[in-house]
Amino acid sequence: MYVTVSDFIKEWNREAMLTQNVLNGLTDESLKQQVYPEGRTLGRIACHLTTNIPDYLSHFGFKIDRVDNADSVPTSAKEVAETFQAISTYAAQIIEQQWTDESLEQVQEAFGRQESNAQILMGLIKHIIHHRGQITVLMRQAGLKPFGVYGPPKEDWIHFGVENPPE
Repeated sequence: MYVTVSDFIKEWNREAMLTQNVLNGLTDESLKQQVYPEGRTLGRIACHLTTNIPDYLSHFGFKIDRVDNADSVPTSAKEVAETFQAISTYAAQIIEQQWTDESLEQVQEAFGRQESNAQILMGLIKHIIHHRGQITVLMRQAGLKPFGVYGPPKEDWIHFGVENPPE
């Protein structure tokens, strides 16, 4: 759990970088990949992951500009990646400016339960990780090689001398 805002920012920046690497691997065509015929597209999930950051933070008391047209899904993968970069950087600045280490200990209601602000920030990171995982699966379905987030993708295992890489 985070004891200091600096602890959170370090992890936030690391997870944001990993997410950025995944989003940088998207193509315009891949944004159309759907979970199932009536399901959300990869572009919709990437857009939600990105535009939800300021919504989430404002819900917990941060004064942060929300994204205009958050419901529209860009058709440009480059725009998705650039928007995430801008919003994740902006969010880190807002958190550093508006909460102190003592703020992390404060408790408030979060989704029907009492949580410390440190737990709430952890929830934001978990939300991004959850959707980043969905995106990597949809990238595979769209024929793309995803970026290795916590380890190499199966195509890169061969460089380590592994003939039958884990799935």
